[in-house]
Amino acid sequence: MTGRLAQLWRYPVKSMLGERLTAAEVTATGVAGDRGLAPVHRETGRVASAKHPRHWRGLLTLRASGAAPGPVRIILPDGRTVSSVDAEVDEVLSRVLGAPVTLTGTPPDGAVLDRARPEAVLDAGVTADVPVDLSPLGTAAPGTFFDFAPIHLVTTATLRRLAAETAEPRGGATGRDGGEGSGDGFEPVRYRPNLVIDVPADGFVENEWVGRELRIGDALVLRVLAATPRCAVPTLAHGELPRQVTALRAPARLNRVAPLPQLDPQPCVGAYALVVRAGRVAQGALVEVG
Repeated sequence: MTGRLAQLWRYPVKSMLGERLTAAEVTATGVAGDRGLAPVHRETGRVASAKHPRHWRGLLTLRASGAAPGPVRIILPDGRTVSSVDAEVDEVLSRVLGAPVTLTGTPPDGAVLDRARPEAVLDAGVTADVPVDLSPLGTAAPGTFFDFAPIHLVTTATLRRLAAETAEPRGGATGRDGGEGSGDGFEPVRYRPNLVIDVPADGFVENEWVGRELRIGDALVLRVLAATPRCAVPTLAHGELPRQVTALRAPARLNRVAPLPQLDPQPCVGAYALVVRAGRVAQGALVEVG
C-alpha cells in the first residue's frame, strides 16, 4: 500500500496544543522538538497530563511552538505569551493550571503520569473524581516524555471511518459534558498524531501495519509497534474545538482491539512506531508500507 504524508505535527510541551509543520527532521527521539518539555507537579513529582482531565485539562487551552533546548513559545488562554526560558514561566503556568508545576526538559527518574480510566470519565464527567492508574513514560523510548513510542501516526482511512460511522445531525444526543457532535469532530488533532497519512483505503488500516515498516520520503523508515489505545484526551475540548465524547465512544464500538498480545482489547485509533532510520520528511512525501 502507498499513501502520502498529509500532515506533520509536533507538540513541544507534553499535553499542550502543538503546531503543524511543513517539514522536519525525524530522529530516534521522534520529530525534532516533539514533547521536549513537560510540566511536572512539584509536590507529587508526576508529569502533568490531560489524561487526568479533572486536574490537567487546562493544558489543552495552551498552545506551544518551537523546539527545546531553544525557546518554546507558549500562548496562554488570554492570548498573552510566555517563553520556556523566561524566569517567570513556572509561576505563570502554575497560576494558569491551578497547581504548582515546573517546566522541565528532563524526565524525573521513574517518570509516571496519572491516567484516568477513560470509560469512567465518559460516565461521570471531566470534573468527577474517577479511578486513576499510574502510567510509566518512555516504555519504548526510555528517557523521554513519550507515553510509549516517539512516533504516533493515524491514517485518513481511520478518520473517515470514524466520521462516517458516527455521523448524526447537529443538535442530536448529548452527553453529560456536551454534545456528541456530528462526525465532523474527528479532526486529527484530537488524537495528537505526529503523522497523518493519506491512504486510499477504508477502516482501521493501522491495525494491519503492526510489525511492518513504513518508508516515508527518501530516507525515513519507521517500524510500527502497536495500535494506540485511547484515553480520555480525544474527548476533551482542544482550544476552540469543543468537547466530543464520540471521539472515544466511536472507536470503543468500531475498533476495540488488543494493542499488545498481553493486553486486553481497548478502543484504538492510530499506531505507535519506532524510528529505524532517521531522515527529513516533508508534507506530501510518499509513504510506502513494507
